Amino acid sequence: MLYNRDLSWLGFNYRVLQEAANKTVPLFERLKFLAIFSSNLDEFFRVRYPSVFAFSKLNRKTQQQVSIGLNEELPDKIQTEINRQLNHFGSILTGEIIPELKETGIIFYYNSPIRPEHTNEIREIFLSKVLSFIQPLYLESEIGKAFSPENNQLYLVVVLKEADIASFKHAIINIPSDKLNRFFELTPLDGNEYVIFIDDIIRENLDCLFPGFEIAGVYSVKFNRDSELHLDEEYSGDLLGKIEKQLKKRDFGPPSRFLYEGGMPRNIQLFLASTFGVQFEEMFAGSRYHHLSNLSSFPTFNKNLNYEKRRPLATANLMACGDIFNILNQQDVLLHIPYQSYNPVLSFFNQAAVDINVTDIFITLYRVAAESHIVNALISAAKNGKRVTAFVELKARFDEANNIKWGRKMKDAGIRIIYSIPHIKVHSKIALIQKRSGADTLSYAILSTGNFNEITAQFYTDHVLMTTDLFIIKELLQLFRFLQKTDTIQPNNKLKFDKLLVSQFNMNERFEKLIDDEIQKAMLGEPAEIRIKVNNLEEPHMISLLYKASQAGVNVKLCIRSICCLMPGVPGISENITVRRLVDRYLEHTRLFIFGAGNDAEVIMGSSDWMTRNLYHRIEVCVSIKNITCKHELIDYFEMQWRDNDKAVELSPNLEQRPVVTTEQENFNAQTAIYHYLQNRL
Repeated sequence: MLYNRDLSWLGFNYRVLQEAANKTVPLFERLKFLAIFSSNLDEFFRVRYPSVFAFSKLNRKTQQQVSIGLNEELPDKIQTEINRQLNHFGSILTGEIIPELKETGIIFYYNSPIRPEHTNEIREIFLSKVLSFIQPLYLESEIGKAFSPENNQLYLVVVLKEADIASFKHAIINIPSDKLNRFFELTPLDGNEYVIFIDDIIRENLDCLFPGFEIAGVYSVKFNRDSELHLDEEYSGDLLGKIEKQLKKRDFGPPSRFLYEGGMPRNIQLFLASTFGVQFEEMFAGSRYHHLSNLSSFPTFNKNLNYEKRRPLATANLMACGDIFNILNQQDVLLHIPYQSYNPVLSFFNQAAVDINVTDIFITLYRVAAESHIVNALISAAKNGKRVTAFVELKARFDEANNIKWGRKMKDAGIRIIYSIPHIKVHSKIALIQKRSGADTLSYAILSTGNFNEITAQFYTDHVLMTTDLFIIKELLQLFRFLQKTDTIQPNNKLKFDKLLVSQFNMNERFEKLIDDEIQKAMLGEPAEIRIKVNNLEEPHMISLLYKASQAGVNVKLCIRSICCLMPGVPGISENITVRRLVDRYLEHTRLFIFGAGNDAEVIMGSSDWMTRNLYHRIEVCVSIKNITCKHELIDYFEMQWRDNDKAVELSPNLEQRPVVTTEQENFNAQTAIYHYLQNRL
């Protein structure tokens, strides 16, 4: 019994939208939640919808053999749900946020008349700043017939009527929001600030582009294109070159959504669909303005309408000493990002780069910052004579180009670069440093639930373990050596892991045994509990084991941020399973697994969600936590999140989201509580 993953994901995105409607959230943060919703939906149409649409065209027998919940009706269900959410999006923006902006003294020209005082200024902006980035094309011309709209690019379609001639022409104009700001600030009037879309600056000046024509209609359009990279068996050779070729095709892949302005006449819709090869099921009516992920860059005019700044907590014993290796020689360090500073992670690599006794650095890189401090430290280390080995994952969706760029820079600096293994993503977040100490070699490791990325560390919640545990070090070295000498992943019986859970090797079996252990406890009448926090829960076998645990009487608590295909609270199947979803100012990204009811519980953290792709098609690494202090922190962390009755929702058997009912007398906000908990532990 599984719930459809795409409808579940849409439920998560709707929860994001609810934060935009939450009046307790600061006004500019509500705009950012609208931006996140819009960005998420764009990615859905680029990555998931093409597969859903293609699958719906298969015959019913094939559908039943391949998957549950995918059928010819699913695109209609998705369209219905998306239309419902977009209507809510529009009512939040135009009915709530824009009027509230006006109350703060910010007038947002959103499909509204422009004051005459701004007309000349808008003309000047158009002529001096915008016009050079515009390329109007007549679609009936030879160039226009060959034109293919780029993915996620904004356009205006203009219907033109020449004086005294009954025929019409059609032109398309790019809106250069990828080159210029989407929003322009205009001269304040009457004590108010004014903001206008670049879209409207162009609309107001169409007479400059088409002299001698009557403008019979103007409509905004946008295309999403299939952007999933299809890496088939042929990519066993020069994967780097093949990825680059795929990247060049990405922005011109098959269309997956044609978004057009509501009110566009049917004949214009059909003309554009025919011109650009779009099917009816791929056409979606939208508003006058598309690509509202740009709302994240809306001008703030220095008004105090954001979250109160929460300075990451400095870990006193780490920062006072300055020698991260000395500290790790004495104790394990567990960081909870972004509540605590990411600086110890940066120090780990920065100090390794200049320490004359460091000999080797190993690291896996999945998503790194555009101007990565960590990669620059690796480059410095290589130039300082250290042996640096970096495993760079080229198949990190939408980060392929950035990873290729850094891979080349690192290789030029003398770093040994190991690129992707075909058909397998290395999604683990691990690093290891080796250092001479007299005749001995000391080793230091990092295992994280999140990427080595100092930018996302500012707003993604993650756990980072820094350790010198000899058993963990030994197993990490074994894994790094294995990754260096293979171009295909084959389960290797010679590789044994105990402290680590590594997908392709022992991860599934370990999780299965841990679930079974709780089932055995419950059958003996002993306290039995499973607590799991992941981004996504989709893998059918693990879900079936959780159902089995529920039926045996195990208390199962699941904190699932996004996709959840498990249906909780179903009598006889999952009545002992509770699922909650938490959306707040930080993006929940930690992966945490706790098996057992007391302080002796097995606590595991790592990179893996419970999805088919993570457990079967990636190299993921989780680690069993033995340090008592670290274990208790992680258990407390989970319990604080479970107590949240402010930003958390509980999922019903049909995955509807409803308020959490707890014994708390007052609102309990987990993210605030975790910050204060860590602050008090300093």
